[in-house]
Amino acid sequence: MSGQALEELSALAAIYCEPDACEVLAVSETHGITFRIQINVKELLDTDILLKLLFHLPVNYPSTLPEISVNSDQLTRAQCTDVKDKLLEQAKKHLSEPMVHELVLWIQENLKYVIKQPATVYNEKTTLSKAESTEDAVWMLLLHLDHMRAKAKYVKTVEKWASDLRLTGRLMFMGKIILILLQGDRSNIKEYLILQKTSKVDVDSSGKKCKEKMISVLCETKVQPQHKRFQMFEVKEYSTLDELQKEFEAAGLATLFSEFVPPLLK
Repeated sequence: MSGQALEELSALAAIYCEPDACEVLAVSETHGITFRIQINVKELLDTDILLKLLFHLPVNYPSTLPEISVNSDQLTRAQCTDVKDKLLEQAKKHLSEPMVHELVLWIQENLKYVIKQPATVYNEKTTLSKAESTEDAVWMLLLHLDHMRAKAKYVKTVEKWASDLRLTGRLMFMGKIILILLQGDRSNIKEYLILQKTSKVDVDSSGKKCKEKMISVLCETKVQPQHKRFQMFEVKEYSTLDELQKEFEAAGLATLFSEFVPPLLK
């Protein structure tokens, strides 16, 4: 990890010092730095848009471009993609020099020109935004975890990520089987995977914080008409495989269950 990246992170934390404005998610000598910056930007109709910008700085940053993910309750999935693409275009102009602050300033000044149409303010209490209500915008992810040593902390972390990213679904425990089933915007699901793989979410056998290394992506696919949409994210425990199977069947996911879950018992 470069000293420049650490210095830049320190400077960003000082600049964006309001609560939740800058949140460090992971710092690793081998994987780099992951953090989120939240900013309010005025758009064409003077609407306040809350942008959530996730940056992952690789170990050889700034010689390598950062990975960027963009989310906002007030923007559609396509608009968030446009913002990300433009930020990456700008990032290329600053290659080999610290660039995150420049990128944040640039989008604050240019958001109204980047998005193709006025933003729509959604009710923040609505679990699923209109942007996510179309089938094209809704994806599903099924993950398998090998174990949880610090279960209570791990569960709270997963619940927070799902809430922050407006993902619905289930964290399911059945014996030694641990599954995470998520539904939501595809870009949010990808951001969840980044968090899951780069954050210290558990502890190792000696009690030290560690990243999740025993995770398997069993399935990632677009939600189909026969699939039920989960309205919230819940943590559930099942006494038998039959109970777990009924949960999948009730959601129209019997095929998903039969293909991926029974092999985990072998």
